[in-house]
Amino acid sequence: MDLKDYKIGTLGSHSSLQILKGARDEGFRNIIICEKGRSQPYRSYRIADEIIEIDSFKDIVKLEQRLIDENVILVPHGSFFSAYTDLSALNASNALYFGNKKILPWEENREKQRDWLKKAGLKLPKIYKTPEEIDGPVIIKFFGAGGGKGFFLAKNPAEFYKKIKETENKRHIIQEYIVGAPIYVHYFYSPLSGELEVMSMDKRYETNVDSIGRISAKDQLDLNIESSYNIMGNIPVVIREKFLPDLFSMGERVIEVSQELEPGGLIGPFCLETIITPEMEIYVFEISARIVAGTNPYINGSPYADLRYDVPMSTGRRVALEIKEAIESNQLEKVLG
Repeated sequence: MDLKDYKIGTLGSHSSLQILKGARDEGFRNIIICEKGRSQPYRSYRIADEIIEIDSFKDIVKLEQRLIDENVILVPHGSFFSAYTDLSALNASNALYFGNKKILPWEENREKQRDWLKKAGLKLPKIYKTPEEIDGPVIIKFFGAGGGKGFFLAKNPAEFYKKIKETENKRHIIQEYIVGAPIYVHYFYSPLSGELEVMSMDKRYETNVDSIGRISAKDQLDLNIESSYNIMGNIPVVIREKFLPDLFSMGERVIEVSQELEPGGLIGPFCLETIITPEMEIYVFEISARIVAGTNPYINGSPYADLRYDVPMSTGRRVALEIKEAIESNQLEKVLG
């Protein structure tokens, strides 16, 4: 079998535009699965070869046999967490899937995620086991890929209990709030070459924390505005070059530990979400074990990708290139899971 025998597909959301364009740039036909009424962008940009509309992403299970028959390789992104009712449903799917599904529970469960990052020797914010232990600024984060939705700050147990009531007490962690510059580092690991790449970086544009800064401190207090961390967009970042050796080392250790946690380990794109303090310490507060929306500003490539590739190389195209090389070298099983 060769390229024409396969298609690359994904859900119409999150980072699908660059996945579709990357597939086409590398010679694949592509397919996009959209919720009804939300297909206009893919028609307007003329980036999709086939568009399938379904009532809800959860209905993707009804398409499984078609995906199998047409050799569609699904590329996962953050919306896959909502498309499947739980990770066991995703694991039960027999459709071709780029990456390692066994790694996803290590992202979805923040406690398992912390164990992973800790074993990799990364510097992590403190976690408070109970609200009564809170003795300074903390951020409360919920499980799953929610784009920061519902996260809130607290500085003592009383403030925590007051705010948690408004969240229906969803599963969460209480994490030390580190003051510094947030940098989200986008990696790509190739099991074919055994090499790690730093593809790009971003910072998140969040509502309403990024707008509060335009309001004076007095007005913030008078208006009694509560901070919100729901991500609305992504801003490109190029980091000081002195940090690059550390970022490569951190990514390599994460890959090494992932291979100990699950057979095959991490495959393809992932992101370390970091804070760099005024003392130039790099804290890692989260990992996303698949493509992140922070790669979207780089559909035409990033400064880092430009150093390595002679063509515009988004993370979406890098996924398609990996699949292409796997097919051409008869190693497709190495990139599917």
